[in-house]
Amino acid sequence: MSDLPKRVRILEEGPREGFQIEKGPITTARKIELIDSLSETGLEQIQVTSFVNPQAVPGMADAEEVARGFKRKEGVRYTGLWLNDKGLERAIATQKLDIKGSLSLTASEKFLLRNQRRTLAQNVEAVRGIISMFKHYNVPINRGSVMAAFGCNFEGDMPTSKVLEMVQQLLDLAAEADIKIEVLSLADTMAWATPGGIHRVVGAVRNKYPELELSLHLHDTRGMGIANAYAGMQMGVKIFDAAVAGLGGCPFASHSGASGNVCTEDLVFMCHEMGIETGIDLEKIIASGLLAEDIVGHPLPGSVMKGGSLDKLRQKVAADMQK
Repeated sequence: MSDLPKRVRILEEGPREGFQIEKGPITTARKIELIDSLSETGLEQIQVTSFVNPQAVPGMADAEEVARGFKRKEGVRYTGLWLNDKGLERAIATQKLDIKGSLSLTASEKFLLRNQRRTLAQNVEAVRGIISMFKHYNVPINRGSVMAAFGCNFEGDMPTSKVLEMVQQLLDLAAEADIKIEVLSLADTMAWATPGGIHRVVGAVRNKYPELELSLHLHDTRGMGIANAYAGMQMGVKIFDAAVAGLGGCPFASHSGASGNVCTEDLVFMCHEMGIETGIDLEKIIASGLLAEDIVGHPLPGSVMKGGSLDKLRQKVAADMQK
């Protein structure tokens, strides 16, 4: 396992990615309760909410209240999501979040039309507008992302050539604004990725753009989340989005099965068992996973929060052998 990274960064998205898709209402107080719990786990970044149209995503209607309510912990970055100028203005106005810019394109036009009601060409112009907005507020930009990078429920398998085209378009948009993209996220928005697809797409992007630090945003609809994360580590990826207890999913993806993100505590468990550092306390993130399940009021797909860590079993076995 010498080719695997010694340390990975896990960026928590459960409070945003998770609560946006829940059918039942979740109180602002309980959302804040989960964020404060996650703050104590060793996570270095937590995405707390989304500043989007509440008519499209009702679960995010209380974004400002959530941002005002959680307790900041030193050493943790708290971020939000926005899709347009108005969303960015709302996030900045909270004066509570760590605001950094990211430029996003989508490989699938059909998904883009459902998700943001834009064509690919309209999205390029929207990104130019977002860049202008970032510059107006002196918001630093060093990150980009390509959504639907591995496949789409409405367009099928995504050709690697299309992903590379989107990456180049992102870099061109950044260059014309004198911006340097340092981190590129490849998002498996609709859970089409398999380990083979991860190797293929990540390999192609890395070969063409070796200067970029790559990140993966993975969903677990078909149980491939952890396997895909491992495949990414094999390709040298060191940054992963994840959601506590496997919360989440895109409300515009038309999934029939579980649609959550790769589970944070499952990913932490796998890393620790392989000797890969995360900086996250496994027992504390398991407790946050159980809390998340209590908040939503139904079973969540996380496995380690149900099975527990092996460390406790190892300690029990050792204690039993000494008797």
